[in-house]
Amino acid sequence: MIEFFKKIFGVQSTNFKQLMEEGAIVIDVRTPGEFSEGHIEGSVNIPLNKLSHNLHKLKAKNKPIITCCASGMRSASAKGILHSNGYENVYNGGAWHLLDKKLNN
Repeated sequence: MIEFFKKIFGVQSTNFKQLMEEGAIVIDVRTPGEFSEGHIEGSVNIPLNKLSHNLHKLKAKNKPIITCCASGMRSASAKGILHSNGYENVYNGGAWHLLDKKLNN
């Protein structure tokens, strides 16, 4: 059952630390208010509803991108939007606070 939800939300067994070492950027797709209450240091806040109009902020389409949000649902949607716009190395990091623990432990 857990694997089913992982597949739906795009959460993968990914070495996020390694991706960061390879130059990945973290896109937090929560609202600015949510972002201001806490976020991953160095992450970029582009709310999901504005992502399609802000793709110019993401330079290389082959650079690793990690999406995150509050629970993993919006970040999964963001991953889909990025894939449909030609971004190839996109990973759903899920909930930002859990991703932060993975990156800093």
